[in-house]
Amino acid sequence: MDSSHPHSYPKLHNAMWPGLVGKGSPGAEPTIDLDTMLNLTAAAEVDGIKFDGVDIFLYEPHINIDSSDDDLRAVADKIADKGFVVGSVVAPVWFDGSAMGDDRQRENYLTAVRKACRIAKTLRELEVRPYGVVRIDSACSPADWAKDPKKNQRTIAETFQRAAAIARDHGERLAAEGEICWGGMHSWRTMVDLLEQVGEPETVGFQADMAHTLLYTLGENAPEDRILPPDFDWRDHHTLDAALKTLTASLRPWTIDFHVAQNDATVFGSGTHDHTGRHCLATDPNGKLDIPHHAGFWLRDERGKVTRACRHICWDGCMFPNEVMMKPQTWNDILQVMIQVRDAHGWSE
Repeated sequence: MDSSHPHSYPKLHNAMWPGLVGKGSPGAEPTIDLDTMLNLTAAAEVDGIKFDGVDIFLYEPHINIDSSDDDLRAVADKIADKGFVVGSVVAPVWFDGSAMGDDRQRENYLTAVRKACRIAKTLRELEVRPYGVVRIDSACSPADWAKDPKKNQRTIAETFQRAAAIARDHGERLAAEGEICWGGMHSWRTMVDLLEQVGEPETVGFQADMAHTLLYTLGENAPEDRILPPDFDWRDHHTLDAALKTLTASLRPWTIDFHVAQNDATVFGSGTHDHTGRHCLATDPNGKLDIPHHAGFWLRDERGKVTRACRHICWDGCMFPNEVMMKPQTWNDILQVMIQVRDAHGWSE
C-alpha cells in the first residue's frame, strides 16, 4: 500500500445479491446473473486498488442452497479466478420459513441456516473464504410481531439460540441484519433486546448496514424509538452525529459484519422485498450520510480506537436499477468510497 492508501484491512468486498433482491418477480426488473456481477466487480479499479472479494446470497439463480460439494468447488474456482475471496454468506431463511412462525416454519428456517452453514464451512475448507459470517434475520413482519411483542420476541430469540447451536457445530457465527422490515429487529431497541435475549455474543452478533440503520434514528416502524426530532433539519450535522453516536453505542459492541452504504432518509422497496432502507449511489446528492465519517461511528470504539471487529467490509447496493448496475462508473465510485472508509478507519498486518 502507498502512503495515500496506507491500510490493507479491512478487506473491500462487493455484495452479489443486488443482482437478485427485489428482482425477478412479477413487475420487477430481471435478475442479474452471478457471472455478470463478478465481472462488474472485477472491472472496478481506483488508484490501482481493486475489490478484494465478494459476499454472496445462497439462492438461485446465483447459488443453489442444496449445491453439492462439486457445485461449490466450481463456484469457489469461479470466484477465485477473478482474484476474489468469499466473505459473508446470506442464508435464505424467508422462503416458507420464519423465526417467529409455527413449528413447521421454524424448522424450515433452521434448515436454511443449517444448509447455509454447511456451504460456508465448505467454502472455508476450499480455502476461498478466510473470514465472514452467515447472515440471518427474523423472516417475519413488524406488524405480525406487534400482535404479541413479548411472546414473539421470545420465540425469535429461542429460534436464534437453536440457530446458534447449528452455527457452532459448523465453526460459524451468525449476524442478524438490522433492517426495519424484520419483526423484532425493526428498531434499535428491539434489536438490542433480541441480541440480549439470545445471549450468545460469541456466536450471534449484529450486521450493521449504514442505509438501514439510519432509519433506526427516524423511528421507521417504531416511532417510540425515534432518536432524531420529528422536524429534523438534515443540515444540522451536529444533531445527526449525536443521534448516530447514541445508536452505535448500543449496537456497535454486537457488530460483527458491516455494510457501507448511502441513504437519502426515505423508505423504498421493490418486488417481494418492500419497505426497507433505500440504498443510494455513493455519489447521490440527496444522500444524508458522510460515508467515511459516519462509518467511523461503527468501526471505532467510544475512545476512537479502530475495533478491528470486521476483517472485511461490504458495499450493499440493493434496489439499484439494472441500468445503473451495468455502468462501470457505478462500481468505480463505490470502490472509491470504500477505499476512503479504509483509509480513515483501517489497519495493516
